Amino acid sequence: MTCAPVSGMSDARAYTAAAAQAHDRALQAEGMPGLRLMRRAAQAALTTLQGFWPEARRVAILAGPGHNGGDGAVLAGLAQGRGLACTLFYLSPPKTADAQRAQDFAQGAGVAFAPFDQFDPAAFDLVVDGLLGTGPARPVRGTLAHCFERVNAQGVPVLALDLPSGLDADTGAAPGAVLRATVTQSLLLPKRGAFTGEARNWVGTLTHADLTCPPPSEIPEGTVTLLGPRPAGALPRPAAAHKGIFGRVLVVAGGVGMGGAGLLAAEAALRAGAGAVTLVTAPDHVAPALARCPELMVRGITHRRDLAPLLARADAVLLGPGLGLDGWARQLFGAVLEARLPTVFDADGLTLLGEPGPRALPFPALLTPHPGEAGRLLGCSTAAVESDRFAAAAALAQGYGAPTVLKGAGAIIASEAGLAVSLGGNSAMATAGMGDVLAGLTVGLWAQGLAVEAALTAAVQLHGEAGDRAAGHRGPSLLARDLFDEFGPLLKAWAQ
Repeated sequence: MTCAPVSGMSDARAYTAAAAQAHDRALQAEGMPGLRLMRRAAQAALTTLQGFWPEARRVAILAGPGHNGGDGAVLAGLAQGRGLACTLFYLSPPKTADAQRAQDFAQGAGVAFAPFDQFDPAAFDLVVDGLLGTGPARPVRGTLAHCFERVNAQGVPVLALDLPSGLDADTGAAPGAVLRATVTQSLLLPKRGAFTGEARNWVGTLTHADLTCPPPSEIPEGTVTLLGPRPAGALPRPAAAHKGIFGRVLVVAGGVGMGGAGLLAAEAALRAGAGAVTLVTAPDHVAPALARCPELMVRGITHRRDLAPLLARADAVLLGPGLGLDGWARQLFGAVLEARLPTVFDADGLTLLGEPGPRALPFPALLTPHPGEAGRLLGCSTAAVESDRFAAAAALAQGYGAPTVLKGAGAIIASEAGLAVSLGGNSAMATAGMGDVLAGLTVGLWAQGLAVEAALTAAVQLHGEAGDRAAGHRGPSLLARDLFDEFGPLLKAWAQ
């Protein structure tokens, strides 16, 4: 999915299906005819069609009975007028007057009409999905699911109008079959489900057209912020400075056999600009850590009492990467909780945190779970988390009283400021250690004086953009440490 940036995006927000439908009704109540909106949508889709597939001549339009099908019917009429051979396959008769007018327009333009069961994807250069759009989210099964499977297997390109049919517009989940889009032409308001989780397997390249209609003046409930690649502000770096003013980070991580996790996180904190970083780890990992990164201070300890003087000097703590769940890990976990310092909980630190169940933390904290860890914290399955990533992130932030990033495709940040979803990142980053790097970035930025939510947001943006740049240089698979070379240039660019 290409969504950083999203072509045509003017409003840095994405909306629920209910909000989009209410906005559509409000525009019509204010005097905007529904058919005019359909024509604008169709014109935007035609521009996209011709831009992506200039050689396409035989176009199938799959039309549902509602306004999404109406958009498709008007598109068919406009495309037929441009010399394309269009066939409209209707799922069922139009259910609104505007949808009927749209089909009348298509018929008058010479578009061929055919029953849906006669559709053969192999006979066309392009398929336009105007079936379900952002209508009620229900599993697609039966005949329609079989059609989707045939199109997906055929490999014919698909232009989805507003949203691929079968996707939930609010969550991005796919409760049944989905018609995979090559390009999705989002219309009027961006739909939040298109930006996260499973949706990113289905939407293809995402482009947006606001149909020259401004977004709602009041932000509807459920709206999410779209995080572009760069934060609003940069960290100050005064010319007359010393390492003490840029934060002292303590990374408590790396049980026996898991030294790499702590090392990646600690180096990421340094690369984020933290003034001094101490890695507390299993004694066997001290020498390899210093050999890899001599800028770190590394302490191998065997008992929690040895952690106390290090906690006394720290401004922020990262607890958990590769920590383990044994007695040693639990000792260190307890010591960090008692210190009540600003703490980033990651990996095994999250597992230990969740053992008593959700509880509001009495000190500043951040949570950085992947979906499996989120499920353990919430007492549910990973599948349940992925079925509504926005709800899961919000529940974690509320239950623990801590801003939370739910990692994965389209990372979601939940905090008192609301919900935000990252446009950065890519599948090449689905490799061991990437989460450790994000946790290290987060604590490194936080220790330098950024507010808690700003630190988490900036870390997610920096991590995603660095991953996108590294993938551009190195190809479809990355090592977590490949991101390190990108951080310096990006932080420099942010400061300008």
